Amino acid sequence: MYEYAIAWEWLAFAARWFHVVTAIAWIGSSFYFIALDLGLVKRPHLPAGVHGEEWQVHGGGFYHIQKYLVAPAEMPEHLTWFKYESYFTWLSGFLMLCIVYYGGADLFLIDRHVLDISKPVAILISLASLGFGWIIYDLLCKSPLGKNTWGLMAVLYVVLVFMAWGYTQVFTGRAAFLHLGAFTATIMSANVFMIIIPNQKIVVADLIAGRTPDAKYGYMAKQRSLHNNYLTLPVIFFMLSNHYPLAFGTAFNWVIAALVFLMGVTIRHWFNTTHARKGRPTWTWIVTVVLFILIMWLSTVPKLLTREDQTVSVAPAFQQFAGDPHFPAVKQLIGTRCSMCHAAEPVYEGIARPPNGVILENDAEIAAHAREIYIQAGRSHAMPPGNVTDITPDERKLLVAWFESAAEGKQE
Repeated sequence: MYEYAIAWEWLAFAARWFHVVTAIAWIGSSFYFIALDLGLVKRPHLPAGVHGEEWQVHGGGFYHIQKYLVAPAEMPEHLTWFKYESYFTWLSGFLMLCIVYYGGADLFLIDRHVLDISKPVAILISLASLGFGWIIYDLLCKSPLGKNTWGLMAVLYVVLVFMAWGYTQVFTGRAAFLHLGAFTATIMSANVFMIIIPNQKIVVADLIAGRTPDAKYGYMAKQRSLHNNYLTLPVIFFMLSNHYPLAFGTAFNWVIAALVFLMGVTIRHWFNTTHARKGRPTWTWIVTVVLFILIMWLSTVPKLLTREDQTVSVAPAFQQFAGDPHFPAVKQLIGTRCSMCHAAEPVYEGIARPPNGVILENDAEIAAHAREIYIQAGRSHAMPPGNVTDITPDERKLLVAWFESAAEGKQE
């Protein structure tokens, strides 16, 4: 029923909001502690075991922070753990993956012009890839290569580029970018859950038992934290990339993804170097701008080179909407109010690609996007943006009547 579509949309909104809130908390605390750690200063008067200290001012007060490289001599009375931000960010993100991409697999996950697979198979590939990512990453970190920080990161980069290419051979461009973000975020959150927190608990247990903690646990946690630090910005890009079809909707999307990872490294390197008081390497911004310009070029490279197929994969489950009595009027309405942007060759000024890759040029494409049309232009005024094509209240009512009529017919 049509009430289901509205309820599902609100569920997706709630999950997305929850995900954004927890992600802000996790990324914020991560960036803060990286900056704090890099800014620590070693002074002669520090107590035994203290690696460095930092004075900070915020909110009208002064903070004096000291870091023990392994652990203090005694267990403090109160200890604050930073872990739930990571856990709930991943859980809420996975919920979003289930709601949007698994629930709407025919539309958002599967492109039968890329790979003709069923929904269960696509979902299974998605789940398996996330687990595969953590296993390969963890084995690499625990191998002899793991002792070489930058060598390890170079190999991990190759793995990420391979996954970027692989995802674009299986899913829609939009889903490929989202999965690359989920793949990376799974590694980051598993680092916290499987390595960083357990190692810290071992150190705490040693303190309580009166044993001297082994420094190796701190080293392992530090290495995983460093990886998380450099992966954060690319993950943010991929999670927001569904708003930018110029990024995911091109034959070179996997190359763009590879360059985004490099941009994340150059930007974080500038901040890390600055926080460590080792100068301000302006070259990193020059490299970042060059990479971004290259991405822009790849996103708009002539189709003669890309041989892009702009055809939208259509799910048979949505064909019923084309048979509804309201459909002829709806088709004419969409051709008048929407097709100047939602076309393989948009004619609206400033639009180079159809927004979100949505093309509404024939019966099958309109029927396939029936729910989105209903929510975005019928039940809400989100589309057209600013009502630039002057869609009328009666026309919105027509879209509502069409979808609800067809949805009710499906239940019969």
